[in-house]
Amino acid sequence: MYNLDNWLPTTLKEVKRRGWEELDIIIFSGDAYVDHPAFGAAVIGRVLENEGFRVAIVPQPNWQDDLRDFKKLGTPRLFFGVTAGNMDSMVNHYTAARRLRANDAYTPDGKAGFRPDYATTVYSKILKDFFPETPLIIGGIEASLRRLTHYDYWKDELKPSILHDTGADLLAYGHGEKTIVEIAKLLDRGVRVETLLNIPQTAVIVEKGKKTAGKKSETYPLFSHSECLKDKKKFADNFKHIETESNKIHAKTLTQDIFDKTIIINPPRKTSTEKESDKVYDLPYTRMPHPKYRKRGAIPAYEMIKFSVNTHRGCFGGCSFCTISAHQGKFITSRSEKSILKEVKQVTQMPDFKGYLSDIGGPSANMYKMKGTDLSLCEPCKRPSCIHPKICANLNTDHSALTQIYKKVNDMEGVKKAFIGSGVRYDMLINREGEITGNHKEYAEELIKNHVSGRLKIAPEHTSDKVLKVMRKPSFSLFYKFKSLFDKINSETGMKQQLIPYFISSHPGSTDTAMAELAAETKALEFKLEQVQDFTPTPMTVATVIFYSGFHPYTLLPMYTPRSKEEKLNQRMFFFWHKREYHGRIKSQLKKMQRNDLVEKLFARTEQQKQQQLKRADKKPFKKGYAGKYRKF
Repeated sequence: MYNLDNWLPTTLKEVKRRGWEELDIIIFSGDAYVDHPAFGAAVIGRVLENEGFRVAIVPQPNWQDDLRDFKKLGTPRLFFGVTAGNMDSMVNHYTAARRLRANDAYTPDGKAGFRPDYATTVYSKILKDFFPETPLIIGGIEASLRRLTHYDYWKDELKPSILHDTGADLLAYGHGEKTIVEIAKLLDRGVRVETLLNIPQTAVIVEKGKKTAGKKSETYPLFSHSECLKDKKKFADNFKHIETESNKIHAKTLTQDIFDKTIIINPPRKTSTEKESDKVYDLPYTRMPHPKYRKRGAIPAYEMIKFSVNTHRGCFGGCSFCTISAHQGKFITSRSEKSILKEVKQVTQMPDFKGYLSDIGGPSANMYKMKGTDLSLCEPCKRPSCIHPKICANLNTDHSALTQIYKKVNDMEGVKKAFIGSGVRYDMLINREGEITGNHKEYAEELIKNHVSGRLKIAPEHTSDKVLKVMRKPSFSLFYKFKSLFDKINSETGMKQQLIPYFISSHPGSTDTAMAELAAETKALEFKLEQVQDFTPTPMTVATVIFYSGFHPYTLLPMYTPRSKEEKLNQRMFFFWHKREYHGRIKSQLKKMQRNDLVEKLFARTEQQKQQQLKRADKKPFKKGYAGKYRKF
């Protein structure tokens, strides 16, 4: 029997069970309530609870009925918090082809339809209608990535800051634990929300021309929303400054005029310390969905991570198509080994744990505890990536601490095997001489020998160096280096593990020729690609800016991007050269491109294939066919 008091309350009855007559904070979330450190609403709720605030969560409120879910807990003493959930609601709802998805991984039984499009905006408008005087704070990835003028792929238009659309009082971007606690404490002291203009890692909307005293940082004015609507190049130019300031230790305050208002983006906070990170992960999560879902079916996103442990946050890869650094930041926040192992032990004690951990990792598996060797050199740095176009000479890429954690987890009672499900940046394992040596080799060997579930997923994303440069990914030549070690270890140990590479089609800069060459090169490597996707433009990425504007934000030079349905399908089909139904179209396209050499590479049978076919034919029995003739079947 579950004790409901172990979860944050979700109903008035659960609030009364705790003897509370009033709530301080009520959080509305587009996800089902899973009390686990991988779910943002649960983390924010637990952090506030730990500071002594009375917090409730309303998961997936019904926005289509009489709206009773928005009123059932009454008015909080301090503020409402709103998040769309762990994903942008539009990415959650629609495919890259803008088709409605049939399921939702963050809902019991994977059922779709339990959150609206643009969930943050929908929830916020309802709350503002019912409770206009109560402060409203928005956060989570949807709010974070839409904090300024952004391109919305699903409406195919530029949209203003989500603060303008929601009417929210404050936006907490990125990981908001420290930010939300500061806001709660200030409001608790009686400070009025409209005066909270300078809190780090927040965005606010004010009347144009309003003085905002107290700023300690220099201010950089972006092109206004109206200017961006008129001139795509100005929108692209804005992004360069947005990304640069998001990734600096000493960032400027950004401002942008939106009609008669001004958006103020305060600089990000200092990277959390190990102690601060441990404090968040060591809170008393049940690590389980709320008992209310017991009869509604499993929550797929939870099932995927229930036996996993996060080691760190942030990513300094800076990939052009990825939103991780825009939300979590470029600088790595790592937990202590003690905290990680403590959580692993908790997982082993879960009643349905069978001995297999699904992941020990983060946004990238192998960035744990990595930072600049001389931090003073990082102070003025403006690079969006620490590892592209080449690994920074000041970056400490020592993998020893992570390797030791892997080994200690292996030795823990109850653990049969710990898999690494997070993506591995193999380029960080290869030195300037093109070798994998020292602690990098030790890590690679430990990973390949003891932490692969038969298939290791890695993400080269493309084979063309020109496209990879736009993606901010390493040359495909480094993939061969890693594959060589992978194959060598498999051969020495007698294991038959596979490398499963991820690739993207229709990325800015990618042409039909680049995709055709990708098909030929991966065929030569004997891959039949499985993990593939069409580029999906999401707010606040370099690639999305190029997709919409046609200009690279750092050069302001034009760049080709496949935009039409036909262009996208023409690129995607090259992933599936091995499927007979695509042969005719691919051959026709290659002939139009005058690339008969690729037709030969993709479809001509090798001598080995011919010999294999002859052997198969020899083994087939002779049967008597029509007209008394004998033939092989």
